[in-house]
Amino acid sequence: MATCLDTRPGDAISSKEGRKSMLDAEGRIAEGWKTGEQDSMVAALDRAAQAWPDRVWLDFLGETFTFAEMDRATNRMAHALVGLGVKPGDTVISFLDNSPDAIVAWFAINKAGAIAVPINTAYRGPFLRHLVTDADAQIVIAEPDYAQRLAQIADAIPGVQRILYRGDKPDMGECTIPCEPLDAYRGDDDSALGIAVQPRDLACLIYTSGTTGPAKGCMISHNYVCNLARQNNGVYSITDADTMWTCLPLFHMNAIAVTLMSTMLVGARAAVVPKFSVTNFWPEIHRSGATIASVLGSMAVFVARAPDNAAMLAAKGQLRAVQGAPWPPEVADTWRERFGVKSQIAARLYGITEACLVTTIGAEIEVPPGSSGKRNDVFDVRIVDDDDNEVPPGTPGEIICRPLKPHVMFEGYWKRPAETLKVFRNMWLHMGDIGKFDEDGWFYFLDRKKDYLRRRGENISSFEMEAVFSSHPDISEVAVHAVLSDASEDDIKVTAVLQEGATLTEEALCRWSIDKVPYFAIPRYIEFRPELPKNPVGRVLKFELRDDGCTATTWDMEKAGIKVDRR
Repeated sequence: MATCLDTRPGDAISSKEGRKSMLDAEGRIAEGWKTGEQDSMVAALDRAAQAWPDRVWLDFLGETFTFAEMDRATNRMAHALVGLGVKPGDTVISFLDNSPDAIVAWFAINKAGAIAVPINTAYRGPFLRHLVTDADAQIVIAEPDYAQRLAQIADAIPGVQRILYRGDKPDMGECTIPCEPLDAYRGDDDSALGIAVQPRDLACLIYTSGTTGPAKGCMISHNYVCNLARQNNGVYSITDADTMWTCLPLFHMNAIAVTLMSTMLVGARAAVVPKFSVTNFWPEIHRSGATIASVLGSMAVFVARAPDNAAMLAAKGQLRAVQGAPWPPEVADTWRERFGVKSQIAARLYGITEACLVTTIGAEIEVPPGSSGKRNDVFDVRIVDDDDNEVPPGTPGEIICRPLKPHVMFEGYWKRPAETLKVFRNMWLHMGDIGKFDEDGWFYFLDRKKDYLRRRGENISSFEMEAVFSSHPDISEVAVHAVLSDASEDDIKVTAVLQEGATLTEEALCRWSIDKVPYFAIPRYIEFRPELPKNPVGRVLKFELRDDGCTATTWDMEKAGIKVDRR
């Protein structure tokens, strides 16, 4: 979903020599707790509007806003929200597509001292009801069609007192919740509000995807968002000469922190589009003058597989970096060689919503293949076994961390103290991921803990396996997971969706994999499906695939008589 150096003076990590002195011989932090720089999103926008009032900050499909214009617009809406009774510490939900209004609403909520709760626009029905009731918000700002979804569950969300719709008036039927146009609350008072927003105050609730239970709201402070932006600026060496482009949704931390706040801190430009489109990717990159693109790994694959077009040829060499989840080496090579990206550095960092970023590395440093950087001075990071004993370098284990500065990780799960304590076993955040450090301190993400596989005495990363199988030109989507075995360990199954028109057979895919993965990782079972089960966020529900096991349409390597050379 998914950066360690600061771009502002006065912070210890802005100095390479200072940062080096903080690390011991094994790459761990040699010094303890430090206050670090404390900041808020509200203060950052105020500084930017003072320093660069007439500089364009936001470019949305060619519609531009300067720092001063955004500051005034957010002040006006914040005054209007206060007039509606919004108080510091209240939650306000935004149920919006990417747009300038989504950004204005977020900062206006924060300027009122309130907590922004951006929710996934795919949510509806029970998923939507859970988030709205859990967040305790009285006001929801929504697109017209999303407001209609709220109307359908109005009786189940009694806490919502007002819906502000953006654009055309929706048909709300018999909905009893008052519904008014957002245009009536854009406000006319652009003076500063005078509400003291502290770095420790909550800026937002970011909800988890809910793959293992009801979605939980991660309580994110202002300083967390600003610290993540500073880390990102260090990894990508972002300056005021850059334009960072993103198609990622504004209901996730990536777009708000990595694109909007990162550019705001240094006076750079943020180019935002409504959503990802292969067809429109290069035209928008070329038009906006983007120098950095922020995408997801799958998006990078789709662009790499698309044919040449005039905009791509015109923009060749324009992007100096592309950031996002790691992708297969051949895809990275395409971005470098075919698209002229000078530094494809997607894998230089690691973190989760609860703690980000716990490993990083600067753009100028050569990174071993598959590594996501090294420890930084923001988090103490360890690899442990099931009993929380630290394991030696090179040994896989669960990743745990704790902060070395105030308010640089989540403040816990909203209204769920027991769930918060559960992940803080022994007072360390257990990240639920498997990773390792090598002898030189380089970090490698291996898999989600619940998805890690063990077969024939060997550990197998479903993450790495999926990267291999997704590189097959006939595969559109893939999930690698365990199924019950007659032996003591699980067998491996590949469940995949084929590209339209593909004629690939299960046996052909299995034989193709023999030269691509270790013998012990060759999947015994393969099944092609029209689609993979997913939650509303779009994440594959592997527990459903594991529960399905070997279906009637599952191909079995052993029954097919394929023998593998165990060398």
